[in-house]
Amino acid sequence: MKIGVIGLQGAVSEHIEAVKRAFSKSGQRGEAIWIARPEHLEGVDGIIIPGGESTTIGKLMQITEIFDVVKRLALSGVPILGTCAGMIVLAKRGDEQVAKTRQPLLGLLDISVVRNAFGRQRESFEADLHIPVLGEEPFRGVFIRAPAVKEIWGDVEVLAEFMGKIVGVKQGNIIAVAFHPELTPDTRLHEYFLKMCRKG
Repeated sequence: MKIGVIGLQGAVSEHIEAVKRAFSKSGQRGEAIWIARPEHLEGVDGIIIPGGESTTIGKLMQITEIFDVVKRLALSGVPILGTCAGMIVLAKRGDEQVAKTRQPLLGLLDISVVRNAFGRQRESFEADLHIPVLGEEPFRGVFIRAPAVKEIWGDVEVLAEFMGKIVGVKQGNIIAVAFHPELTPDTRLHEYFLKMCRKG
C-alpha cells in the first residue's frame, strides 16, 4: 500500500512516521510518501491531510494543483484522513473565520466546522477520548487550536465527542478528527485508516 501525506505545511513528517509505525504494528507492508505535486498522488491507496494552518494548506493545495486531484480521488473512493486543519479543509461549510480568510474547502464532508473551537494556541490541551471504533481503551487526543464540528447532515457518522462538541466524524471513505493522532505513540487511528485503504 502507498499512503500519501499532503506535504505543503503542517505536521507532515509526524504523520509519515505514524503511518510507518501503524504498518509495523499491524503487520502490513507499505510506504508513506510526501506529496508536494499532483503527480505524486498517482497510485496512492490513501491520502492524509495533516494539521497546520488550514487557510495556508488549502491555498497551497490550489496553487500546486493538488486540490482538484485530491477531490477527484476522494470522489472515486480513495480513503482520506484529515486531522485538525485537515478537518476544516474537508468540510462543506465553515464559520465566519473561514469566510473571512477565504479558506478553500474541498466540500467532501457533510459538516460545518468552527475554527479554534477550544481557544487559541495557549489553550492547547490533551484529553482522553472514547472512540468506539478503536476499542474500549481511551485514545489520547492532542488538541492544538482545534476545530470542532458544529453541524452534520447526510450519512455522517460521529466517531468522537468532547465537552459536548463533535471532534471526530466518518462519512464513507473519509475520516476527519479535530485532534492530532500523529503526536501520540498510539497508532490505532492510523491502523483503522490503513484498514479502510486496504479495503478500498
